[in-house]
Amino acid sequence: MSEDAQTGPVDDPDREYVLGPDSQPQAGVPQGRITHYRWDNSRIYPGTVRDYWVYVPAQYDAAKPACLMVFQDGEGFMQADGQYRVPVVVDNLIHRGDLPVIVCLFINPGSCPGKPVPSYLPEQPRQIEYDTLSDRYVRLLLEEIIPEVRKDRNLTDDPNLWAIGGASSGGICAWTAAWERPDSFRKVLSIVGSFADIRGGHNCPSLIRKTPRKPIRIFLQGGSNDLDWEFGNWPLANQEMAAALKFKGYDYKFVFGKGTHSGKHGGAILPDALRWLWRK
Repeated sequence: MSEDAQTGPVDDPDREYVLGPDSQPQAGVPQGRITHYRWDNSRIYPGTVRDYWVYVPAQYDAAKPACLMVFQDGEGFMQADGQYRVPVVVDNLIHRGDLPVIVCLFINPGSCPGKPVPSYLPEQPRQIEYDTLSDRYVRLLLEEIIPEVRKDRNLTDDPNLWAIGGASSGGICAWTAAWERPDSFRKVLSIVGSFADIRGGHNCPSLIRKTPRKPIRIFLQGGSNDLDWEFGNWPLANQEMAAALKFKGYDYKFVFGKGTHSGKHGGAILPDALRWLWRK
């Protein structure tokens, strides 16, 4: 295997996906503030503990209700040197007028201290929360976490100005949250979403086709070199989702590259994805 000095192995399907200037700190752009919290008093998922972070942009004015966007696996989306760098991207795009003022909630899946993590993937706590087709997880957000966020921040009640996103199982989780509660979330970002049979997610395209269209806008990203294993084929699953969304007339955009099950492609196009998702 040969190597490229800047981008790594030349046969890496993700090598062409690199972060652009919108994902880098820019001179003169005011930076938002991030505050860390821990939630260990859940009624929805008893016995779990989870960390979450709240990003508030510099342009936030407590007198004006702000928009909201939630990210599953939040720590990964928040990292300043990670694949997504959401706070940096949002700083830049709000400053340029490409996004409204958005408060971001970065939330990790729950863990169960003192209990061993099951070896079988579908029974792990993250998969139970993210891959299950029910309203349980979105109830955690709406009944427990977001009320805590709102104690110190003024958020709009307009569901058209609430978004939710994630990658892999976090991507299907975002879709399920909006599907179950479009009265709260109407914008979805899914990166290499796990619309496969981990806990029934392969049923999503069929549900879309058979259910009256819901007021959801979704940006869907996938890659031809994504996973293909016992729980399903990720490239085909995302193409099935896109076909169902098209059939039902959803406001959607599907970007299908040649990447693997990673955030490389999704991170590279994240600024454009957010612009499209939040367009007026």
